[in-house]
Amino acid sequence: QVQLVESGGGLVEAGGSLRLSCVASGSIFSINVMGWYRQAPGKQRELVADITRGGSTNYADSVKGRFTISRDNAKNTVYLQMNSLKPEDTAVYSCNADVYRSPFPRSLTYWGQGTQVTVSS
Repeated sequence: QVQLVESGGGLVEAGGSLRLSCVASGSIFSINVMGWYRQAPGKQRELVADITRGGSTNYADSVKGRFTISRDNAKNTVYLQMNSLKPEDTAVYSCNADVYRSPFPRSLTYWGQGTQVTVSS
């Protein structure tokens, strides 16, 4: 099985920074795309950023210029550096990964349990 575990969430004042980490472990052959999503109470989950194995990135317009996604393929880890945080960034942040497991030819998407980010005004 594959597990994703996030860390780094917490309470921060507006304008502050946090760095989230997500480590994938288990029976992993390779990982294609890894991403960060967030969900605030009463709202749908939305994509924050994702990154391919080769390093190509994609960001939601609301976080461009403030957040940076990166990954360490050797460690099966994805990071999200969040700067200039705003109260509207408050949400549960979850990572996901498209994982290939030998000998299966298709990838499956796995999700972590999430980490709470709260930005006070």
